[in-house]
Amino acid sequence: MRQLRSLGLLTLILLSSLTSLQAADSDPVLAEFEALLSSSAAPDRARAISLLADSMHPDTLSLLAELLEGQLYTFRGDSHLYRVPRHEEGRAAERLLDGETLTIERVRDFRRVAVNNAQRTQIRRVMALTGLNAESSAIRLQAVRQLMRDADSATIALIQDAYPTEENNRVRELMAVALAIHTLADSDNEVLQRDAIDTLSESLEPRARNSLAQFAQSTENPALQELSQRALTQIDHKVQFYKGLETLYFGISLGSVLVLAAIGLTITFGVMGVINMAHGELIMIGAYTTFVIQQLMPDHIGLSIFVAIPAAFVVSGLVGIAIERGVIRFLYGRPLETLLATFGISLVLQQAVRSIFSPLNRTVETPGWMSGMLEFNPVFAITLNRLYIILFCFLVFFALLLILKRTALGLQVRAVSQNRAMARAMGVRSERVDMLTFGLGSGVAGIAGVALSQITNVGPNLGQSYIIDSFMVVVFGGVGNLWGTLVAGMTLGIATKLVEPWTGAVLAKILVLVFIIFFIQKKPRGLFPQRGRAAED
Repeated sequence: MRQLRSLGLLTLILLSSLTSLQAADSDPVLAEFEALLSSSAAPDRARAISLLADSMHPDTLSLLAELLEGQLYTFRGDSHLYRVPRHEEGRAAERLLDGETLTIERVRDFRRVAVNNAQRTQIRRVMALTGLNAESSAIRLQAVRQLMRDADSATIALIQDAYPTEENNRVRELMAVALAIHTLADSDNEVLQRDAIDTLSESLEPRARNSLAQFAQSTENPALQELSQRALTQIDHKVQFYKGLETLYFGISLGSVLVLAAIGLTITFGVMGVINMAHGELIMIGAYTTFVIQQLMPDHIGLSIFVAIPAAFVVSGLVGIAIERGVIRFLYGRPLETLLATFGISLVLQQAVRSIFSPLNRTVETPGWMSGMLEFNPVFAITLNRLYIILFCFLVFFALLLILKRTALGLQVRAVSQNRAMARAMGVRSERVDMLTFGLGSGVAGIAGVALSQITNVGPNLGQSYIIDSFMVVVFGGVGNLWGTLVAGMTLGIATKLVEPWTGAVLAKILVLVFIIFFIQKKPRGLFPQRGRAAED
């Protein structure tokens, strides 16, 4: 029995050795790379990086990126290199040479391959040099930007060789900027310096402006100094223009959030005359619904947002109908009692959420397709999540407008909002319309919560942050008018962001509130006053 065990162990060792030899034969570069990285000597790791740089191996970029991010490990059992994206028990580790996987049973069995600062700099440089020949224009662009940070004669020579054959315009422009920076710093030819200044004056790269500023201070040629100053002024004007566009984008983004938060309140307040202080909590319920959906679909975050939208509408809508049927229908015509009752309901809903989900904030994960930025140039980029929220705001607005203008429910809602007594005389069941209208407004509030969950933490006090802003938008735009809500929300959002750079966020909100107070003194019915019963009241 002992002989059989020894024979089995010997066979396993031979098979393992044979596998390693086959892997080494199939890819000797990776085998040598593994041997050097497995060494404890720092010079061997530097040689491993240089080996990949000289070999032009197809996996050079991915391997160096994994080494830089600390995803390469050695295993105590066989001293091979493994790719370990997540160093946790139960996770998979993939062997570098043959792709075989192991399950991490003990974290301490895997030791991360550490690199020092000098090796990190070497890796970034090698990645940039390798990236110049990559097929992806985005990788080439990033490679040129990386090489600009520590350009020398050898680096500039590589960029000069790659420049004539580069087909992507953005990469060519950045290469031209890199060459112009080098020319401005090292050349004494005035003609070349003038050409370099002209090139840099069209660029918004921070390094281009810094290079011009340094040259303007160091040159003794008055003509070149004046030319550099004009180029700096031209760049500054462009930067200010794009900063203004960025402020406008943030204002529209804030305005879309305000519109989403207020549009449901516009329906209930305009049709029913109910001051619903629990509106913010209905938004909160929509946000928590998104959180629950993501917990139920942890492997499908990108899809969960599409499930959360109708789910939040239904959940918040049902809660709204329950509030209307249980409390508000007994208080019509008594606005003060309605305000107090809905304020009490808001406290109950907050405490219910604290009891179910705890008082701690919950983080809702942003789907991959909503993450990242859309970069137009080095000084102007927009975040995708806010862009999608802006588009979502207009989608919800026009869908709601279509419901109110093209459906039987919308016709009844408009009839009740203009003259409730006449609508009853025409056979409209106003109680049913009130219930459905309150449910519709509450459901839209839940949809707003889905959007807000992508830009802020989800917590019991989420609704309190938007209830005052919602009432400000409704009153400013005109009670019960959807177009007024859209115009008011966008106006207040843009105005707030325009004032913030001079006053700060808190004082900007106060100034906007003061403006609305004075505006209501002149036009108490808002920008677009409602006609019919609402106007008479």
